[in-house]
Amino acid sequence: MSKKSLFEPMKIGSVEIKNKISMAPMGAFGLVDNEGCYNQRAADYYVERAKGGTGLIITSITKVENELDKVVPGIIPIISINPARFIMTSSEMTERVHAYGSKIFLQLTMGFGRSGAPGTLLAAQPVSASNIPNYWDPSVTCRELTTSEVEWIVTKFIEGAEIAKHAGFDGVEIHAVHEGYLLDQFTLSIFNRRTDKYGGDLRGRLELPIEIVQGIKSKLGNDFPVGLRYSVKSCIKDWRQGGLPEEDFKEKGRDLEEGIEAAKILEKAGYDELNTDVGTYDAWYWSHPPLYQKDGLYLPYTKKLKKAVKVPVIVAGKLGMPEIAEKALEEGAADMVGLGRPLLADPYWPRKVLGNCPERIRPCIGCHTGCLGRGFEGKPLSCAVNPAAGRERYYNIQPAPVPKKILVAGGGIAGMEAARTATLRGHNVVIYESTDKLGGVVIPGSSPDFKVDDRRLLNWYRNEMKELNIKIVFNTKVTEDIVEKEKPDAVIVAVGAKEIKLKLPGIEKEKVLSAVDVLNGRKKTGDSVLMVGGGLVGCETALYLAKSGKKVTIVEAKDDILSAGKPIPHMNRIMLVDLLKFYGIKVVTCNSLLEVTDKGAVLIDREFKKQSVTADSIVICVGFKSNRKLYNKLHGKIAKLYLIGDAFKASNIMDAVWSANEIGLNC
Repeated sequence: MSKKSLFEPMKIGSVEIKNKISMAPMGAFGLVDNEGCYNQRAADYYVERAKGGTGLIITSITKVENELDKVVPGIIPIISINPARFIMTSSEMTERVHAYGSKIFLQLTMGFGRSGAPGTLLAAQPVSASNIPNYWDPSVTCRELTTSEVEWIVTKFIEGAEIAKHAGFDGVEIHAVHEGYLLDQFTLSIFNRRTDKYGGDLRGRLELPIEIVQGIKSKLGNDFPVGLRYSVKSCIKDWRQGGLPEEDFKEKGRDLEEGIEAAKILEKAGYDELNTDVGTYDAWYWSHPPLYQKDGLYLPYTKKLKKAVKVPVIVAGKLGMPEIAEKALEEGAADMVGLGRPLLADPYWPRKVLGNCPERIRPCIGCHTGCLGRGFEGKPLSCAVNPAAGRERYYNIQPAPVPKKILVAGGGIAGMEAARTATLRGHNVVIYESTDKLGGVVIPGSSPDFKVDDRRLLNWYRNEMKELNIKIVFNTKVTEDIVEKEKPDAVIVAVGAKEIKLKLPGIEKEKVLSAVDVLNGRKKTGDSVLMVGGGLVGCETALYLAKSGKKVTIVEAKDDILSAGKPIPHMNRIMLVDLLKFYGIKVVTCNSLLEVTDKGAVLIDREFKKQSVTADSIVICVGFKSNRKLYNKLHGKIAKLYLIGDAFKASNIMDAVWSANEIGLNC
């Protein structure tokens, strides 16, 4: 792979950047103190990406005020609560980033408006450009900001930029004519019904971001760059409803034509870069693309944008594969590549590309579970596959004081992560795997075309086992005798979970299959399929079958699909639900499988009402149960005995990686 373009220097305004790799802005949930200032975790987090070779770091959203669009303290940075302390805490961070030759911009935001969740994020009534319903709770109406309030916010942006410059930031990025946040609510006609200078035609709706950039430039001069987080297209099909990539729908937000015209106006106003994506909260699976989206999903749009403007265009959006990032530059779709979640997963992405070892880049899997999903759960930012993200100082791998002999039972994700971490600490590790392959349940789970990122993670772990020379014994199930023979100092049980089996009339029929068998390709379904179980695995298997031409019905005992197990991040959930509808998958809730018949199955609801359905195949996917058999046999006989991953509790990749990493760091 050619990597020439990625590592060429470039300029944004007067600021020279050493390469064309930027860290995309992401909410630094929990990386602040109660006064909205960056804490030590934040400094370590951004500095780690500078160490890894990132040319430009763009920070988390930082609010310029917290009086009108008021958020709960201690969640995101707020520059106006204690400016002196903000300068003090940020300056150390910028100094350390600069030591590695990287530049850093502070992203300044007006706030959330209708996009803020009342009660959890917002601490007061939401505000907006007009009296419109809140996204999360449409029963709540946002209060229209007055003209004088908007003018006051402009002054807060100018003050925020001054503080940023004093703290050592190399520029600021204005958030956001992007994603439907509060500033974007002024620019979109669907949300803006104002009659003052901040409403009306496109130029009127752009007055607010124009005043912001011109005010900052007037105060700080043209040598201090001001960028703009910018969505060139909204993808709004209707209120609280996005349009899928496969759909032909009428755009009710900013269409591409208006997006390009607006970009020209904003460039003329003085913005020095456009950090571009696609989407809004109504179409959140565009702004925060899940695993179901394709790599480089924004490039067809930004390629057109780049032809219309002269300022640098930064583009993110599933560009974690180096060859795709490079192609975006070479084909004129971007001037700089933005990496968000890929730099959470592996902060040393640039260094590994430059060092010709891209196979050692730990990939993002598009789950959102460890990053934005944690923010919605009121937890600090991190990463599903990199537990050290956002807590680098505390999860740093240190050499073990005394090397130990460690036996890992199970070569799935959890087993491999425990082995990797323990080996890096200097322990002597052996993995026993009962099959002939490493990967466990992720092997069938990664079979669908849209699970390519999971396959990449599997390949990364397998390669790391080779790079670290970890001994692996295949086709061998760990027994008490093997443990006695090996005499390890510690045993880590990571044997996974088993599918839950149903005991019902007709369940022994050939037409009854398990989801794992289907995904593994061991068994084929007929043309019509009844999927029993509407959890994540069941819904993804249903989508996989529907995309291959099968007629699929999901039956779920609960009130709704995707309600069992751990919460699924919002953008992933709404895209999966929309895809199920798009591919014609029928959903029957509040019903359970009662009997398998020759023609199909009998279902029963909560009021004991029965219905017969026809189906060529019945696929059972009602969950997994942890396998504790080996652990129970060894319990009380091994001093250092650990149970991790699905063997502890059937869950997801993040829980497997995190539990394994914790034990690997401390065994």
